[in-house]
Amino acid sequence: MPQFATENIRTVALVGHGASGKTTLAEALLHKAGMIQVPGSVERGTTVSDFDPLEKTYQHSLRASLLHLETADTRVHLVDTPGFPDFIGQAIGALDAVETVAVVVNAQAGLEMITSRMMDWAGKRRLCRIIVVSKIDADNVDLPATLAQIQAAYGRECLPINLPADGGKRVVDCFFTPAGDADFSSVAAAHQALVDQVVEVDEDLMALYLEQGEVAPEQLHAPFEKALREGHLVPVCFVSARNGAGVAELLEIMVKLLPNPTEGNPPLFYKGEVEPIEEFHSVPDPKKHVLAHVFKVIVDPFVGKLGIFRVHQGTVTRDTQLFVGDGRKPFKVGHLFRLQGAKNIEIDTAVPGDIAAVAKVDEVEFDSVLHDSHDEDHIHMRPLEFPVPMQGVAITPKKRGDEQRISDVLHRMIAEDPTISLEHDPVLNESVLRALGELHLRSVLERMAAQFKVEVDTRPPRIPYRETITAKAEGFHRHKKQTGGAGQFGEVSLRVEPRERGAGFEFVDATKGGVIPHNFMPAVQKGVEQVLVTGAIAGFPLHDVRVIVYDGKHHPVDSKEVAFVAAGKKAFLDAVAKAKPIVLEPIVSVEIICPEANTGDIAGDLSSRRGQVTGTQGLQAGVIAISGLAPLVELDGYSARLKSVTGGHGSWSMQLSHYEPAPPPLQVALTAEYRKSRKQEED
Repeated sequence: MPQFATENIRTVALVGHGASGKTTLAEALLHKAGMIQVPGSVERGTTVSDFDPLEKTYQHSLRASLLHLETADTRVHLVDTPGFPDFIGQAIGALDAVETVAVVVNAQAGLEMITSRMMDWAGKRRLCRIIVVSKIDADNVDLPATLAQIQAAYGRECLPINLPADGGKRVVDCFFTPAGDADFSSVAAAHQALVDQVVEVDEDLMALYLEQGEVAPEQLHAPFEKALREGHLVPVCFVSARNGAGVAELLEIMVKLLPNPTEGNPPLFYKGEVEPIEEFHSVPDPKKHVLAHVFKVIVDPFVGKLGIFRVHQGTVTRDTQLFVGDGRKPFKVGHLFRLQGAKNIEIDTAVPGDIAAVAKVDEVEFDSVLHDSHDEDHIHMRPLEFPVPMQGVAITPKKRGDEQRISDVLHRMIAEDPTISLEHDPVLNESVLRALGELHLRSVLERMAAQFKVEVDTRPPRIPYRETITAKAEGFHRHKKQTGGAGQFGEVSLRVEPRERGAGFEFVDATKGGVIPHNFMPAVQKGVEQVLVTGAIAGFPLHDVRVIVYDGKHHPVDSKEVAFVAAGKKAFLDAVAKAKPIVLEPIVSVEIICPEANTGDIAGDLSSRRGQVTGTQGLQAGVIAISGLAPLVELDGYSARLKSVTGGHGSWSMQLSHYEPAPPPLQVALTAEYRKSRKQEED
């Protein structure tokens, strides 16, 4: 396999909404470059990208796939990413691996939610962006309207670099050799607009342009890339992967105009663990110390862990000694791979700009920084902002004894996907698996069963209600038990008082004269704390209460620790029952990102769930963020509802805000359910 210098490498992520044609476009590019003989089909499950069995079943990408092609003495690394909101974490993770993000827009659907979000995320990471309008030969497309929509949403810096002709059967170049007629607009006018936009970033070229009225394309190369880096230009390309229109032209744009690793905006690294943290940029020099970033991890039950990384500085070869993050023990690169979908192709060298992989290095994790010198200790990339996984199910093993195996499998999958989480609630005694949506969650469970051969039962997670008291009260209990030999005796009198919400539990020993010996007071507290965990009226933890033990009795022979544990517990239950106990429900703050046109529907739906809108904020053209508060119990199934209301264009996140008293009917129902379960246990 030929070795390419850093200047002859391009790195491009294909991003965009689901069904926009990214995978089909990747196949067309591979075919045009001669990397495959026949383009694969998503419908037939024959594409290089979508090689996973679940991807073939769903007929869309579930994970980012690594590809490469070689053309015109240039290697282009492609990252084909999923486009459905449930799998957006895979697309976000690819941002730190590339110089350029190609945002694919379906000409039939126009701008969609993920289109806008990826444009925004790529802009925040200071990545060069191009927009690729796909499916230009499809029925019922309005390409002038699509271009106008793009410019209205993202600015006049979005300029066509080619235009469709003959009803989408070919495209006409507007940059290198502008000539011919297009289906709409003027090729000459498009060329003029591009040149005008590009020369604005170079004062000397601008003066020459004003003097001569024209500049040669080769004079525009450096300012063109500067305009890309500064976001001053976002080229718009038209393409049909089905009939090949614009594919060769897109390849030419990648080779001749997109930045190589020495020309793009360098990624931002941080050095240090405490303030002040030093910012610095890597240098794409193959002779410097190695600095590489792991942006993707694949855990295969047969191959093991595969860490996929982008080299930002230095050269990695077989036998290179690398450190992982702050680890003091290096590992030796035994095998170095370049990925082509499911294929791992062994290579000798990876230089700055290359994307490569190492296998079976357990220390490698997502977001790890690899380096070959302790001078690079405590280095990390600027963190990516991932959506919070919201869709959750409580899981239990179908087979007894599978608990540890399930935990191991899920932690492997979490290592691959930062938008999966596993939480264990010791109070509710349940493990909750969370993902970005119903489809994401289903794919995780299906992969667990198909690939790792473990199955779980699922149910909705329990709501973490709490109990508290609202009044002062006193309680008393005498524990007396005679069993023929030594007896048990302990007597406790105590008061309970409510504390401010969030103040927690306080235990006060106010006894005098040794009525309860000092060595038995921890037993009284232990009895009280047992009720704090199990609850008093509905089976939920008791919070924000002060317990004051003020009197009691003991017996010089029969008093034992177990007696005061029982007396403390029963006295506390007696006091709580008189202290007007209530059930508190969790209130969460929510942020909903949706099309502006759905604002009224979202507000109305939130209100029907006992929630309220607390604010709105416009994010970009046609997109709004809605902030609000709602009871957690009312948000069951909200992901599906939001998807229905917004046509799949909405997303949301939540976090705990505070606790409030549950409505009386809910309190009655929870209390009755608890009493019923206790009675069944006693019977």
